[in-house]
Amino acid sequence: MPNLNRVFLMGNLTRDVELKYTQSNQAVANLGLAVNRRWRTPEGEEREEVTFIDCEVWGKQAETMAKYLAKGRPVFIEGRLKLDQWEKEGQKFSKLRVVVESFQFVDSKPGGGGGGGSDEGGYVQTRPVSKPAARPAQGSGGAAGHTPVGDDDIPF
Repeated sequence: MPNLNRVFLMGNLTRDVELKYTQSNQAVANLGLAVNRRWRTPEGEEREEVTFIDCEVWGKQAETMAKYLAKGRPVFIEGRLKLDQWEKEGQKFSKLRVVVESFQFVDSKPGGGGGGGSDEGGYVQTRPVSKPAARPAQGSGGAAGHTPVGDDDIPF
């Protein structure tokens, strides 16, 4: 039977993206994401719960996220779950995290980087590192290295 490990999340960064490099000079970034869920109880009371998720991203995408995203910014990510396990002082620990495979800026900040300046409502999609991205044609309205995404392409 086939398996599927795919995660789609949209939320706000809980801290600035922490960019580091491995000994082989591979970029890796860690970030925290807060995803809010709001609902109304049968009695009409509004409730909210927040789920905090640790994420990691590798390569060029790690550098891009560290450059353009900061604490509080909304982002849409797609990735997979990864279980980290370790032992410390004889006690076993484990933690689920999301390995980001692609992401989209959700807002734009005019003049402040972050994918701003798009005529497509601030939605700019990045491609996974494993798939080479074609450069947009001159005058296409997209930022260098990014492909604008129309409202019909957004899954939410």
